[in-house]
Amino acid sequence: MTQDELKAMVGRAALEYVEAGQVVGVGTGSTVNHFIDALASMKERIPGAVSSSEASTARLQALGIPVFDCNAVGEIAVYIDGADEIDPRGHMIKGGGAALTREKIVAAQSRRFVCIADDSKRVEVLGRFPLPVEVIPMAAQRIVRQFAALGGQAELRHKDGAPLVTDNGQHILDVRGLRIGDPLAFESTVNQWPGVVTVGVFAHQKAQICLLGTSQGVRTLRFDGA
Repeated sequence: MTQDELKAMVGRAALEYVEAGQVVGVGTGSTVNHFIDALASMKERIPGAVSSSEASTARLQALGIPVFDCNAVGEIAVYIDGADEIDPRGHMIKGGGAALTREKIVAAQSRRFVCIADDSKRVEVLGRFPLPVEVIPMAAQRIVRQFAALGGQAELRHKDGAPLVTDNGQHILDVRGLRIGDPLAFESTVNQWPGVVTVGVFAHQKAQICLLGTSQGVRTLRFDGA
């Protein structure tokens, strides 16, 4: 089974967690795109969605699914999103698609976070995937030096030969060489650095459930009590 087939499988499986009559939080990325396509099959049963990126908003709207601003809704019943890495406690690295800030906002507004991922995203310790950090441009090089002091190598992410600009008008640093053994403490520390908009460690907004696509089918991991 190809990686794309695994992503499609967990995207469809996530429909089970969408509550009829409730707005659903929708993340960003290739796995989430499969979920959005599957969500179109039940769009008459939900009022609409809150989206974490312009790309997901466009895909939802193209399929006839209304998209609401976060400020226009209250608590969101469930947030469905992917991950670049997920550890045995449901802590994640996210932001490979540069939408980490809006993803964390929607996750914080949601009662439950359901992560959808293929088996390659599961790790024992976070840090193999380069850690995305959204930063205010004027602070980028100072933050690069702060990561260097922790043993990390941070580089500005580029697209089409220029620094990538997020939906929020900011830049992304990708940090390699980290081993994040205490994600909660690490997230809290980096969030305090002036100029950091969002660090791509999702520990305070971790997943409660992960639908993991494997060659044997969808495996459900639960972290509610972890």
